[in-house]
Amino acid sequence: MGRLDDKIAIVTGAASGIGAATARRVAAEGAHTVVADLNLDGAKAVTEEIRAAGGSATAVPVDLGDIESVRAMVDAAIRTYGGLDVLHNNAAATHLAARKDLAVVEADPAVWDDTMRINLRGTMVAIQAAVPHMVARGGGSIINTSSGAGLAGDLRNPAYGASKAALINLTQYVATQHGKQGVRCNAIAPGFIVTPASSGSAHGAIREAMLRHHLTPRLGEPEDVASAVVFLASDESAFITGHTLRVDGGLLAHQPYVADLRDA
Repeated sequence: MGRLDDKIAIVTGAASGIGAATARRVAAEGAHTVVADLNLDGAKAVTEEIRAAGGSATAVPVDLGDIESVRAMVDAAIRTYGGLDVLHNNAAATHLAARKDLAVVEADPAVWDDTMRINLRGTMVAIQAAVPHMVARGGGSIINTSSGAGLAGDLRNPAYGASKAALINLTQYVATQHGKQGVRCNAIAPGFIVTPASSGSAHGAIREAMLRHHLTPRLGEPEDVASAVVFLASDESAFITGHTLRVDGGLLAHQPYVADLRDA
């Protein structure tokens, strides 16, 4: 018996990385899974993997920067499976963070606008569209992907970090406003997760530097986040809402000098 048997779930940003791992895991736990991504071909490939493994999935295109596209994604889930129980807002404007998200004194306001429009407004619109359907089924679980970048400062990507910090606050507002209707809302804050998108910085000196500051003997993998999503989506976490779960190998759990003292 799966932990999400017969639940209906949407996973955004599900064509690769954390989203793909989560979609596969959610489906393996028994959920009918909407694999949503701007990259429809990638979403279709993940959907075929799920079906080949005996799961239930359908691919849907979504552009988080387009309000009607986000609403159409939720409508597709309702049309295909008849309801909605789980919404995992995982997609983000990582392409902006990788190339255009400059230090504050150099920042382009247009990049900030685009980052907030996709990461924050897009998530809000998805929640707005999903909540009435969850309430109609007696409740549901919303899981927002924040980031360690939303919990502490860094040398890069301030727009991304600010958007992820805002998601934590949005999570608390949604939990507060809809908890009595049976809708829970939590956030996950991944740390340094080795994905295709991060592989360029997951080797050599950078990898070793990151690993020194983890409390675990390895760096994070997409499946680590997927496991957390399944827990928060399942009835096992029925008394947890408004919470941000760090999935970061203890990266933010210690004093900044711990790695240096350990080496000394």
